[in-house]
Amino acid sequence: MTEPLFISPFFLDFILPFVLVFTLIFAILQKTKLLGDDVKQINAIIGLTVGLMLIAFPPARALIVLLMPFLAVVAVILLVFMLLYGFATGAKDGNIVGDWWKVAFGFIISVALVSYFLVISGYWDFVWNLLFQGGGGVIFTTILMAIVIIGAIVAVVRG
Repeated sequence: MTEPLFISPFFLDFILPFVLVFTLIFAILQKTKLLGDDVKQINAIIGLTVGLMLIAFPPARALIVLLMPFLAVVAVILLVFMLLYGFATGAKDGNIVGDWWKVAFGFIISVALVSYFLVISGYWDFVWNLLFQGGGGVIFTTILMAIVIIGAIVAVVRG
């Protein structure tokens, strides 16, 4: 029995990462106009080269393949949250996220992305032991408590 194209390892591990990186590099070069105006062919060649280089290096390709499901899950979670928040607040102008929410979202997404990257790259245990085991745990806990106290003071002072 043959395997469907969209779940074959060749498609998932080679074609999709190549197309993603090629598209991203091409779009970044087009948007920034780094090489000048009307140089689509040069931008495409550079995107093609970077995409092919990605395919040639399995560790880099593996990181991209492992990061994409995280991106999809986080995007769906944010969509659901925004929908529920919009329903709850009744915001009709589309601007449901204020400055405080943007900072909170940015912080949460940054922590989640760094944590996930550490897990898939294999460095999670090293960082966990460095921060929470032995002498590093005391230093990290002290710094974290100082940040929380300073944040509480700033929140009280600003009202």
